Amino acid sequence: MPVRLPEEDTVGQKDSWNWEDIRAGARRTIIGAKKNIDDPTIFHKIALIPVLAWIGLGADGVSSSSYGPPEAFLALGEHTYLAIFLAFGTAFTVFIISYAYTRIIEHYPGGGGGYIVATHTISQRAGVISGSALLIDYMLTITVSIAACADAIFSFLPYSYQPFKLAVACLLIVILIELNLRGVKESVMTLAPIFLVFIIAHALLLGYGIFAHAPRVAVVAAGFQSGLSYDLATVGMIGVLAILLRAYSLGGGTYTGIEAVANGMQIMREPKVRTGKRTMGYMAISLAVLSGGLFLCYLLWNIHPVQGQTLNAVLATQVFGGWPLGGVLALVTILSEGALLFVAAQTGFIDGPRVMANMAIDSWLPRSFALLSERLTMTNGIILMGGSALLLMIFSHGSIVFLVTMYAINVFITFSLSQFGMARFFYKNRATETNWKRHILIHIIGFVLCSTILLITIYEKIGEGGWLTLFLTAALVGLCFLIHEHYQTITRGLRKLDTLLEIIPTTGSKNTDPVNPHKMTAVQLVSGFHGLGVNTFYSITKNFPGVYDNFIFVSIAVVDSGTFKGSAEMTALSESTRNALDKYVNLARESGFAADYRMDIGTDVVGLAVPLCKHIAQEFPNSTFFTGQIVFRHENPFQKILHNETAFAIQRRLQYSGITTVIMPISAEKESPPGYRSK
Repeated sequence: MPVRLPEEDTVGQKDSWNWEDIRAGARRTIIGAKKNIDDPTIFHKIALIPVLAWIGLGADGVSSSSYGPPEAFLALGEHTYLAIFLAFGTAFTVFIISYAYTRIIEHYPGGGGGYIVATHTISQRAGVISGSALLIDYMLTITVSIAACADAIFSFLPYSYQPFKLAVACLLIVILIELNLRGVKESVMTLAPIFLVFIIAHALLLGYGIFAHAPRVAVVAAGFQSGLSYDLATVGMIGVLAILLRAYSLGGGTYTGIEAVANGMQIMREPKVRTGKRTMGYMAISLAVLSGGLFLCYLLWNIHPVQGQTLNAVLATQVFGGWPLGGVLALVTILSEGALLFVAAQTGFIDGPRVMANMAIDSWLPRSFALLSERLTMTNGIILMGGSALLLMIFSHGSIVFLVTMYAINVFITFSLSQFGMARFFYKNRATETNWKRHILIHIIGFVLCSTILLITIYEKIGEGGWLTLFLTAALVGLCFLIHEHYQTITRGLRKLDTLLEIIPTTGSKNTDPVNPHKMTAVQLVSGFHGLGVNTFYSITKNFPGVYDNFIFVSIAVVDSGTFKGSAEMTALSESTRNALDKYVNLARESGFAADYRMDIGTDVVGLAVPLCKHIAQEFPNSTFFTGQIVFRHENPFQKILHNETAFAIQRRLQYSGITTVIMPISAEKESPPGYRSK
């Protein structure tokens, strides 16, 4: 039966103020009070409407205008007249990729983006490659955004301040880690004003920058004609196309945040598909207008790089230079850009842990990455993403050129796999998918664009950071396969224990007596009805014959990222846990014991199990607590990371409170489970 506990209990309580209290208080101060998993409106409260999703996820795409277009424009060298083609080509590519991802949102509304698409439409191995590339990508999302943020801020500081830029960037990452530990919606709401200031400031910058220099269009057109004629005469059409294609590809950082919306569908307000598509539309329009407008402004204002300043800072200084308080306005514009890049780093903390959780559920990463904290955030993933971003920042010394190269390669690995997978999906399902020809055409065009950018970027930048991206991604893919193989080996071993379910012995007389709180009671913690739990039950009865009259089975229904999707999934989780406990109770009664169960539901197994067990110890004073733990013949640190130490954590906390707790070792390598005889 489910039990809700009072806030305090006194079983084994040694002191009203101890280190547990101090740690819990500090944790609440840093990440906030826990959320109530039983609140029926919880999904509504933590979900984002399109505008907030545009801020939380779309900021990554919009902010890429601060480093993507400048990189492409500078790659043109003296051939700046080609910027007009970059403006239209970039806007076209943004709309193609965005439209393609709206199809992904329709077919995969549960989120997961490139990992889920590649897994379902190509193969599991393609999914692992896409997922690994995405994880490195989201680590780089944080690093690139913060590095560009620091560049923007220090553009208006004296050049002598440059040595402090790396320290400031690292501090900003630490601040974001703390914000995201408090929860997604809280962090987005905190950063929303920054996004709005950026949009207003840049609308003014581009609007005035284009229209104020409209009379120069004739001059630019003449320069375009003379430049094109000269280049055609000297390098030919192929040479001009090569220059343009190289600049277009090296500006691939412009598109790096487009996939974020499809990856983060879990945090969208219902109806998710409509919210996701609307968010994607907001981001596509804003990114296309910003990027195209910047190219036009660079060309119209004849912008050239200045040491210690970003290209956008140079543009803002020139555009607002003749205004009253123009310097202040330019400062606000670039500071808002830097602040938006700070917001954009948020995407790495929102989507990165979700990709990790999806891969963990499929056993490609340690399963602990699928767990939620009491704030309903994936704490392990957030800390790992933030820590990795810090290391990358220090390793690269905050070099935006180096980081953007790494960033773009992995983005387009995922883009290419996603577009190929969706084209394959529509072709295979052409008999049932309406308008499949139109949809497949979009994905084929997207695949050609993305794979072209990927190959050219690798060729051009393999020695400037590209090698490191490919090495890290390949290493992560290899690690994923090692982890998956280990879990598969353990699963095969545990299946041997599951044969016990087919030959469960009975005594012939079922005990229907209610449990007696005054008799000796064995309390067994279980996580589902399977061979491991049944084996533990028979190990208890074998090793303690005639000692116990009652059995109480305890289970915590764990809410992870796989089940925390809606009220229906939560109800199903509670029902499945209750059904498993009923089976254990029936097993114990068939074996001659009086039996009952207790359960709770939440995100922290240890945090819920310990107070529940203390409450049971009050109810059954003559009780001993048991839990099973998988043991290995040769244990190593790798196995400890992949298999949580829940049993030992519960044992330590219960024994500290004076409650006897026994761990029953269970080997998944045994040929036949001990402690039972077939009927």
